[in-house]
Amino acid sequence: MVTEEQIFEALRTCYDPEIPVNIVDLGLIYDVKITDDKVNMKMTLTARGCPMSTHMAEDARQKIMAVPEVKGADVEVVWDPPWNPDMISVEGKKRLGLPVDEK
Repeated sequence: MVTEEQIFEALRTCYDPEIPVNIVDLGLIYDVKITDDKVNMKMTLTARGCPMSTHMAEDARQKIMAVPEVKGADVEVVWDPPWNPDMISVEGKKRLGLPVDEK
């Protein structure tokens, strides 16, 4: 049985080509639904006009498909809610040298 943990682990190997932080820690993953052996995911990007949107979505889809027992994956790029830097994880902020609010 495919788990959300496996999917997020795979997606942590997927990076925005311009930012040295994976897409999970950047806060780009909005929704992951697993039905049997198929994964449907919604993600966003840091900028609406990003020329890498198709590439990043396909890279994420391929990483999901590499998870054992996954037989299908659909990755949809969405823009609502809009991404903002507050969505970056504590780990991501540390990597980028951003202030970390550890409350």
